[in-house]
Amino acid sequence: MQTDVVRIGTRGSALALAQAAETRARLMAAHGLSEEVFEIVVIRTTGDRIQDRPLSEAGGKGLFTKEIEEALLAGRIDLAVHSSKDMPTFLPEGLELSAFLEREDVRDVFIGRAAMRLTELPPGAHLGTSSLRRQALALRLRPDLQVGMFRGNVQTRLRKLDSGEADGTLLALAGLKRLKLEHAATEIMDLEAFPPALGQGAICIESRQGDTRISALVEAIHHRPTGIALACERAFLAALDGSCRTPMAGHAKVDGDRISFSGMILMPDGSEAHDISGEGSAADAARIGADAGARIREKAGSRFFRSWG
Repeated sequence: MQTDVVRIGTRGSALALAQAAETRARLMAAHGLSEEVFEIVVIRTTGDRIQDRPLSEAGGKGLFTKEIEEALLAGRIDLAVHSSKDMPTFLPEGLELSAFLEREDVRDVFIGRAAMRLTELPPGAHLGTSSLRRQALALRLRPDLQVGMFRGNVQTRLRKLDSGEADGTLLALAGLKRLKLEHAATEIMDLEAFPPALGQGAICIESRQGDTRISALVEAIHHRPTGIALACERAFLAALDGSCRTPMAGHAKVDGDRISFSGMILMPDGSEAHDISGEGSAADAARIGADAGARIREKAGSRFFRSWG
């Protein structure tokens, strides 16, 4: 029987807190534990503090995890709950991704004020997004759009939209669903035309390697197909040294003992894109992702990556 309090580290946004609460609820149900056994510890990250410039200019994905991982290594928390798409390709020594919750819808949505659909925006309309991937994909469809930085949590971005700071924005459907705000979407983007961020829609749990108490606790809520899909997607990222400075997209789907993957890399202005696919045994998920990354790197050529930055 679990007696020690389990401290769950998380960012403090409404979405991050919803993800931590979902993790806690699943652990309670899986082990028959009361809410009092768990303490949600809010940790403000560098990424939360920086609001005046794109994260790609400030250091990339690790800005949303650094302080949380420091607390984990120091023993101030027992596990951390993250959005998988925020996780750096390589983790600090001594930490591991020990579980993934069942994945939500991976698609992006468009939320429009000047039009209901992205492609129906007026010529030269202002699209607000802080994601280089969304920027590149949007400009690939509508090169005339003016794209401006749109930072902040989901509610902040919706307020900015309502105040007229942009004619439309793009967000993850999974996040809106977890906040019960999916009604805000005016268009759900097509997966082929607008592929998601690698890891999008999946909540992951990070813990200390060798912490058998936490490993046994989270194993009960691990969703194996999601873990397999993320192994593939993260291997693709690693093969391309992916970060916030690199517009890339991709999605792995697990069907029984088989996995299929499709990935894409783009120029930030959407003027050039390369895609790749792969499939095989789910047991080879990481190899399939890494192979897709190597093949797309060769396909695009060194000139693309030099201009990519």
